[in-house]
Amino acid sequence: MNIYTVFLITHIIAGSFCLVAGAINFSVKKVRGYHTKIGEWYHGGYFVIFITSIGMAIIHWSESAYLFYIAIFSYGLALFGYLARKKRWNSWLSMHIGGMAGSYIGIITAVLVVNGANIPLINQIPSLLLWFIPTIIGTPIIIFVVNKQLST
Repeated sequence: MNIYTVFLITHIIAGSFCLVAGAINFSVKKVRGYHTKIGEWYHGGYFVIFITSIGMAIIHWSESAYLFYIAIFSYGLALFGYLARKKRWNSWLSMHIGGMAGSYIGIITAVLVVNGANIPLINQIPSLLLWFIPTIIGTPIIIFVVNKQLST
C-alpha cells in the first residue's frame, strides 16, 4: 500500500465521520455537552480531511491540484467557526454558525462531485451543477439560522 492510498483511505474515513458528526450536531440542542463534544470531534476530523487532501494534491498535483485549494478554503471555514466559538470573538455566534455550516457544505459538495456519477438520480444532474447546488441550498439555510439565533 502506497502513501497516496493511505491518505485516501484516511480521508474517506474522516470525511464519512464528519458527515455523520455534522448531521448529528445540527440536530442536537446547542448547549455545552453533546454539541460541544461532537463539535470538537468534527473539527479534529476536518483537520484530518485537510491534511490528507493536501497530501493527495501534492502527490498527484497534475490531476488533483484543485484539492489543495478546496482543502484550504473548506478547512479555513471550519477553523474560523471553531475559533470564533473558542475565542468568543464579537458576534462569535454568527461566525461560528457560518464557518461550521459552510465547512459542512464543503463536505457535501466534495461527496457529490466525487461520487455523483455513481448515485442514482444525482447522476442525472450536470456535473458542473454539483459544485454549486450545496451552496445554493445551504447559504439561505445558514442565513435563516443565523438570523433566528440573533433574534432570540
